[in-house]
Amino acid sequence: MEQLTSMEQFELLKQEKVVFKFTADWCPDCHFIDPFMGEIEDKFSSFKFVSVDRDQFIDLCSQLDIFGIPSFIVFENGVEKGRFVSKDRKTKEEIESFLQQI
Repeated sequence: MEQLTSMEQFELLKQEKVVFKFTADWCPDCHFIDPFMGEIEDKFSSFKFVSVDRDQFIDLCSQLDIFGIPSFIVFENGVEKGRFVSKDRKTKEEIESFLQQI
């Protein structure tokens, strides 16, 4: 999964069909989803997946109302198409169900 490195990159990427996964190294629920995220990326290959470190991009998280992680926001052509944002642990099935609705 690609890592977000700058706000300029964020602005460019959100023009694509992209899933931003908001995470942090210290977050146990974020690491819970790591083992199956590769399978989800393969299954939903029409999306580009980009990991956003919440601690590096705290202003972006605030701007996007990301107050819990892990969380997901989908953009396409610069428009937000969906969000799965909460502080709760997420299962593979919940993430797949969210992406199927986009």
